[in-house]
Amino acid sequence: MDWYLFVVIVLFGTALLDLVVGVSNDAVNFLNSAVGSRVAPRHVIMIVASLGLLAGVLFSGGMMEVARKGIFHPRYFTMPELMAIFLAVMLTDVVLLDLFNTFGLPTSTTVSIVFSLLGAAVAVSLIKIINGDQTLMDLASYINTGKVLAIITSILLSVGISFTSAAVIQFFVRMVFTFDYARRLRRYGGLFAGSALAVITYFALLKGVGHAAILPDHVLAWIQTHTGTIMLLSLVFFALMFQAVIWFTRINILGPIVLIGTFALAMAFAANDLVNFIGVPVASFQAFLIARDSAAPLTMTMEVLEQPMPTQVGFLLVAGAVMVATLWLSRKARTVTKTEVSLGRQDEGFERFESSQLARIVLRMSTGMFEALLKIVPDSVQKWMQGRFEAGAGRSVVGTDGKVPEFDLLRASVNLIVSSALIAWGTSMKLPLSTTYVTFMVAMGTSLSDKAWGLESAAYRISGVLTVIGGWFFTGLVAFTVSSIFAFAIGYLHGIAIIGSISVAVYLIVRNWKLHRRMEKASEELELLDLKRVTDAEFAVRTCFEHTGRFLGVVREYLDNCLEGILTRDRKRLKRLRRETNKVQKWSNTIVANIFKTLRLLQQEQIQQAENYSYVVYSLQEISESLRDVIMRCHVHTSNQHAGLMPAQKKELQQVRKCIDGLLGDTAAALLNRTPFEFREVAGHFVNLKVLVEECDQRQVERIRNGLSKTRLSILFYGINNACMKIGEQTLQLLTIFNETLHLGEKTDQDSSSGE
Repeated sequence: MDWYLFVVIVLFGTALLDLVVGVSNDAVNFLNSAVGSRVAPRHVIMIVASLGLLAGVLFSGGMMEVARKGIFHPRYFTMPELMAIFLAVMLTDVVLLDLFNTFGLPTSTTVSIVFSLLGAAVAVSLIKIINGDQTLMDLASYINTGKVLAIITSILLSVGISFTSAAVIQFFVRMVFTFDYARRLRRYGGLFAGSALAVITYFALLKGVGHAAILPDHVLAWIQTHTGTIMLLSLVFFALMFQAVIWFTRINILGPIVLIGTFALAMAFAANDLVNFIGVPVASFQAFLIARDSAAPLTMTMEVLEQPMPTQVGFLLVAGAVMVATLWLSRKARTVTKTEVSLGRQDEGFERFESSQLARIVLRMSTGMFEALLKIVPDSVQKWMQGRFEAGAGRSVVGTDGKVPEFDLLRASVNLIVSSALIAWGTSMKLPLSTTYVTFMVAMGTSLSDKAWGLESAAYRISGVLTVIGGWFFTGLVAFTVSSIFAFAIGYLHGIAIIGSISVAVYLIVRNWKLHRRMEKASEELELLDLKRVTDAEFAVRTCFEHTGRFLGVVREYLDNCLEGILTRDRKRLKRLRRETNKVQKWSNTIVANIFKTLRLLQQEQIQQAENYSYVVYSLQEISESLRDVIMRCHVHTSNQHAGLMPAQKKELQQVRKCIDGLLGDTAAALLNRTPFEFREVAGHFVNLKVLVEECDQRQVERIRNGLSKTRLSILFYGINNACMKIGEQTLQLLTIFNETLHLGEKTDQDSSSGE
C-alpha cells in the first residue's frame, strides 16, 4: 500500500501543476472582455477575478463526482486499476494543457479531462478483457457512453450557436447604441443594464451556486424554485438603480456591468471546472482510503465511489489559493488572453496568425453570401444602417489606464451577457457546454458584427479562429490517445512505467517552458515595433528610423549566418534560418505599416519629406525578399547534396561577406543612434562591394568557360552575389534618405533659432 500512497502523492503534485496550466488556459474565459476593453487598471480586473475564483471554489464540491463516475463505472475496477487510470489522466492533462498554453491557444479543460479519462479507462478495460474471458463487446459496460456522446455533441452545438447568436445580438445592439453610445445610454441605459445583470444573476445562480457543497439542500431548492422571481426582481432593481446612476452621476454604467460579469464568469469557472484539475486526485485519495480500510485492498471493486462523497474544504481552499496565485503570476495566461483579444480587436495591426488556404476559401464564401444578402436589402436601409454604424466609429477612446482599448465597453458587455445567457441556457437544458468554446466564439461573433474583421485583417483573423477550433478537436483526439498509451504502459509495467511516464511529462513541460520563453521574446520584439495610435509625428519619424536600424541589424545577423552556413555546408543552420525567414518578413511589414501611420501624421509642409518614405517602403521590402531568396537558395542547394563551393569561390565570398557586413553594421548603428556620421566612409562599403561583385562575376565566367564550375554551383554563386548587391543597394538608399532627413532636421532647427 505504500506504493499506492506514493501514487496518490504524485497525483496531488500533478494536481498543483494542472491547476497552474488549467488556469493559465481558462483565464481567457473571464478576462477577455475586461482586459480587451480596459474597463479598469489590470490590478483591479485581477482582484475582481480573484474574488470570483475564491467564491466559486467554495461552491464547487458537488461537481467532484464527475471524475469518480462520470465517464466510467468504478464498480468494475479495483483500486490499483483506478490508480493507473488516474495517473495516466493527470499526466496527459498537464502535458496537453501546457502545450496549448505554450502556443497561446485556448482549449477546453473539460474536453481534455473527459477524453483523458475515456482513453485511460478504455485502455485499462481492454487489459481486463484481454486477461479475462470477456470479448470487446463487453467494453461498453465499463464506459459511460452517454456522457461521452453528450460532450461531443456540445462541441458542435456550442461553436455554431455561440458565434451566430453573438453576431446577431451585437449587430442589433450596435444599431441601437452605435459607437457613440454615451448619449443613447442616458435614454435607455438603465433597461440595458437591468437586462444584463438579470441575465448575469441567472447565470451565477445556475453555474456558480447550483452545485454548492456549502449551502444546505433546502436553500438550493428554494433558489431553483424561485429563479424566475429572482430574475424579475433583479431586472427591476438594477434597471432603476442604474438609470438613477446615469441621471445623477457621471459614471459609465458599462464599467460595472463588465466587472460584475467578470466576477460571475470567474466564479462559474471555479465552481464547475475545478473538478477538471483536482477531481481526479481527490477521487484517488478517496479510493485509497476505502481500500486501505478493507480486508482485500488490492482486489476489492470500487462501487463505493458511485455514492455521493463530500469534498474536504481544505482541498478546495488550497486549490483556490493556487488558482489565484497562477492568475497573477502566470505569463502563459497572458499569452492565451492576448491571442483571443488580438483576434477580436477593433483596429488593424500585427496579426498573430498567417492566412491559410482554408481561411481564404471561407472568406470568399462569406463575402459572396454577404454581397448576395445586400442585394435584397433596400438602398435606403443600407444607408441608414451604415450611418448608424459609422457614428463615432473613428474616435480614439482611452481606457481607464490611459491606453487605447482593443474594443469598447459596449462590446465587452455584450460578450459577457451573451456568454452568461448561453451557458446558463445550456446548463438548464442539461447540455455540457464548454465555457471556453462559448466565450471564445461569442467574442469572435461580436467582433465580426463590429466590422473588426475588415478586408485588411479578415483572412488572418479567420485563420486564427480556425486554428483554435481545430485545436479543440485535436485536444480530444490527443488526450484520448496519450492517456491510453500511459494507461497501457502503467497497467503492464507498473512501477517502471510510472517513473518513465513522470520523467516524460517533466521533460515535455520543461521543453515547452523554454519554447514559450523564445516565442514570448520574439512576440515582444514585434510588439515593440508596432506604433499604436501615436499622435506625435516627430516621435513617429524618429522611431521608424530606429526600428529600421534594428531591422538592418537583424538582416546582418541572418545574412552572416547564411553565408557561414553555405561556406561550411551546415545544412541544419540553413534549415533553421529558412524557418525563421517569416520573422524578418514580419519585421519589415510592421515597419512599413508604421511608416503609413507616420504619413497620416505629417503636416502639409512636411509632404516633400514624406516622398522619401515611399523609397523606404520599397527598400525594406527588397531587402527582406533578397534575404529570403538567398537563404532559400543556400538551403535547397545543401539539402539536395549538390557540390560545395570551390576554394576560390569561398575566398571571394568571404570578401563580399566582409563588405556587406560592414555596410549593414554601420548603417544600422547610424539609424539607431541618430548621431552625425561620415556618409562617404559608410557608403565606401558599397563601392567596394560593387567592385568585388563585378570581379567575382568575371572570374566566375572564366571558371564556367574552363568547365570548373558546374551549372547548379554557378547558379548558386551568382544568386548569392546578386542578393548581396540588392541588399547593399537598398541599404545605401536607406542611408541616403536618413542622411537627408538628418540634415533637413538640423536646418529646420537652425531656421527656428535664427527666427527667434
